[in-house]
This record gives sequence, C-alpha cells and structure tokens, in this order.
Amino acid sequence: MSADSQTTLLALSPLDGRYAGKVDALRPIFSEFGLIKARVKVEVEWLLALADEPAIVELAPFSAAAAARLRALAEHLSVEDAARVKEIERTTNHDVKAVEYLIKERLKDDAELGPALEFVHFACTSEDINNLSYALMLNQARQDVLLPKLDELIQKLRAIAHEHAALPMLSRTHGQTASPTTVGKEIANVVARLQRQGETLAGALMPGKINGAVGNYNAHVAAYPDIDWTAFSQRFVTSLGLDWQPYTTQIEPHDGIAEVCDAQRRIDTVCIDLCRDVWGYISLGYFKQAVKAGEVGSSTMPHKVNPIDFENAEGNFGIANALFEHFAAKLPISRWQRDLTDSTVLRALGTAFGHALIGFDALLRGLGKLSANPERLAADLDAAWEVLAEAVQTVMRRYGLPNPYEQLKALTRGQGINEASMRQFIASLDLPEADKQRLLAMTPGSYVGLAEKLAREI
Repeated sequence: MSADSQTTLLALSPLDGRYAGKVDALRPIFSEFGLIKARVKVEVEWLLALADEPAIVELAPFSAAAAARLRALAEHLSVEDAARVKEIERTTNHDVKAVEYLIKERLKDDAELGPALEFVHFACTSEDINNLSYALMLNQARQDVLLPKLDELIQKLRAIAHEHAALPMLSRTHGQTASPTTVGKEIANVVARLQRQGETLAGALMPGKINGAVGNYNAHVAAYPDIDWTAFSQRFVTSLGLDWQPYTTQIEPHDGIAEVCDAQRRIDTVCIDLCRDVWGYISLGYFKQAVKAGEVGSSTMPHKVNPIDFENAEGNFGIANALFEHFAAKLPISRWQRDLTDSTVLRALGTAFGHALIGFDALLRGLGKLSANPERLAADLDAAWEVLAEAVQTVMRRYGLPNPYEQLKALTRGQGINEASMRQFIASLDLPEADKQRLLAMTPGSYVGLAEKLAREI
C-alpha cells in the first residue's frame, strides 16, 4: 500500500480521505498552508505600506527590487516555508508571531530589507493580520471556486429548462394532482432562485480592519501621533480588495463572514430542495438515469439504479449548512473586546465550503445522468383529467354561470374523472361556442399556461 493510500484511509475527515480529490481546488486556500500564506501576504503588504509613508522617517522607502523580493516571499511561499513557521510556533506557541519571525528570518541578511525588521508587524495585534487573511481567503474561494461552480450548475439547469420547456408534467401540490406545468418550467424556477442567491453571494462585502489591540490605533498614535491613521488604515485595507471596517474592538466583528455564510447556506438550501424534488421525480418515473457500466445500484437487488448522486449532494449540502449556520450565529459574538472562540471556529471554514463543493459536483453528476421519460409523464397526465376543473370553473366565472366552483367540486372531488365525463360536463355548459370548443379541445397535457414561455426566457 502506498503512503498516500494509507494517509487517505487513516484520515479523520472525509474531506482528507474519501473525498480528498474532490476538494483540491479549496486546499491551497483554506488549509493551514493557505492561512499562513495569506498571513505572510498581509504582513508583507503592511510593511510596504509603512515604507511608503513619508512621516515614518525611520523606515526608508524600498527600491522596486526590494519590494519585489518582499512580495515574492508571499507569492512563492512553499510548503517547506510553512513547515518552518510551524517549527517556530513550537517555541512561540503563537501562530501569528511565528509568521512574523519567519519573515524576519528571511529578511535579516538582505542589505536593504534587513534594517526594516522591527517594522514587520508594526503596531499590529494578531487579529489585524488574521481578519485580513481570512477575508482574502474567502474572497479567493468565492471568486475562484464557488461562483464558477455555481455558474456551471446554473448553466446546466438552464440547458435542461430550455430542452424540456414544452414537455408537460403533472404538478403535485401537497402531493396531490394539480394544475400541469412543464419539466422545463420547474427547472427554470430553480435557475431563477440560484441566480438571485448567487448575486447576493457575489455582492457580499468582505470587511477588514487594521487598527490595533482594541480598535483605537493606540500604539500607532503613541509612535507617530501626526499620521492620519484612520485614512492610512482605509487605504491599506481597500488596497487588498477588501471593504474597510472603521469601528471594531480587537477583532473585526465578522458580520461580513456571517453574510457570506448565510448566502452560501441559502444556495445550498435551494440545491437541497432541487435534490429532493428530482429524487421524487425519479421515484415517479418522470426521469430515467443513465446506467454506468460496472456500477452497482444495490448489493442485493440487481435491477436498481439508485439516485445516489442526489442523495450524496443533499447529505453534503446538509453538513455544509449545519456549519454555515453555526458560523453565522457564533462568529459575530465576542465577549467584550476579544475572546478566542472565533479562532478555532474560523479554521473550520474550509470544511463547510468543502462539503458544499462536493454537493455541487454530486448534483452536477446526477443531472448529467438524467433523461426525461415522456411516456411516463404523459400517462400521469392522461390519468388526471380532474385538473381541468380549474380551467373550466374559471371560464364559467367569466360568464357568470351559477356556482362554478361548487359545481366542479361536486363533479371532481373524491370521484374518478376521465376524459369522457369531463367533456360531457363541458358540453352541458351554457358558454359561448368558441370558449366551449376551446375547453373541449383542452387536455391535461395542453393545460400548461405560460410554462413553456417562462422556461425559455430564463
């Protein structure tokens, strides 16, 4: 057995075991290596910003070459570099201080950068570095992984909506036969929901702060009282592509992270809703699933083709949402100016997004196996002529016929209605001939309103 196989088999989390290959896109972002790399980037950019401030006369501006060397330290940080941080941490017992010491270790022999060592982490509390690092990580995950994956899902669903825009399907409100729709329109509903929530996720601001131990720039002002530190802080945070948070305690209050978690949770919830509906439609025979050669549906029943992808997706979205709900409820709460409960919770962000990513992939895989079953759809519609009662009683209302709802209720409720009995009832009505003929020509499969149009417009 290879070392990699053994590591996977012994992994405590399925994200690092069974599903390891499915979350590779998130690993460089949310792993501890990703966090260390983000911290190095923030520390380096802070040092560069300080060097560009004329009032800090003790720190000379860096040459372009020196600035490039600094940025390269962050950009090309290796796993070995991160391992060195962990080695330092075993002495400091402080992860952010270990990052500071690594940077100083790498700069000390540089002729130009060496004299700047004490301006590394200048006037910062650890949370200045941490909040900006997590904000950068979330932005990267959102832009590079989550939104593209959501777009892929939306495009797949839109294609299905257009393909089956005109394919009629019996609705089942409360699980009972109801006014027909089309397969495409039902999928279009999901597309519209996901587009809306995707816009919310994409538009959520990611705040950041760098204002010292309790948010008042105490140390900054003590060292350089003449610098406009609030303006300096704002310029720095926005230069990282983040939204400046002017009022904080020691920690950025994490409301922005909660908003992103809530947005992703709503996306996952829409996907769970879709998974359950498609599962039910497969059970009804409305959809068939492609059979993959060699794949086993049941260990004992050879005929089965189970909707396992939709079940896997639902389960993973559920795990993700349990975590997102905790993040959104817990992270914005901190005792007084700071407690440490957020630190361990933030480290689990990647776990939640990892399960969401697995959910997306499973859902896409399941959708790729689906094909509609027009014969089964048509059979259900043909056995549900009672659904035309809505159309008939509404036309009766238009022309003032007495008790239309009650008449149709008496005809249809709890009784077997077929094509003949429905048309016999329509023929007996005192309606204009054109309207009567239109109703007589109607079938459950044609009674879909604007469903096709709506599906094609999504």
